[in-house]
Amino acid sequence: MRNYLFFCIGIYSGLRVSDLLTIRVSEVKSSHVNKVEQKNKNNKRFIIHPSIRHDLSLYIADMDDDDYLFVGRQKKTISQLRNQPIDRSTAYRFMKEAGKQFGLEEIGNHTLRKTWGYRLYRQDERNLALLMDAFGHSDMRVTLRYIGTTQDMLDRATLRMR
Repeated sequence: MRNYLFFCIGIYSGLRVSDLLTIRVSEVKSSHVNKVEQKNKNNKRFIIHPSIRHDLSLYIADMDDDDYLFVGRQKKTISQLRNQPIDRSTAYRFMKEAGKQFGLEEIGNHTLRKTWGYRLYRQDERNLALLMDAFGHSDMRVTLRYIGTTQDMLDRATLRMR
């Protein structure tokens, strides 16, 4: 359930993996989450998508408000602390394993964020300016390349050729 919710919140929020890992239970109890991004200190606000609310509520039912949402199962090797969030390498490992089950080989820690952007763009291409702002890009070409639409656009243009 932890890995499933990690994936879902990732593709519905556009957060970086480093920001997903620091979410606490109290932050997801309301319909909107405010998160200060670690990389650039920008305030990121996102909704908890209704399609995962029920599963998320079941998952956090026995957790304390100050618990990390995606807590590791083991003690940290160096600090010996328990109840700490999983680390980036663990997130990468379980995303790679899930990708293999679906025949996907190009999976990485940016996959969830890029998927969020790709889906918003494909839903309505007018979302490009919003995505540029969300990703901190000043050039639309950078955003389109980041979310992987450049090749898709070339393919569609080629198919429209007469």
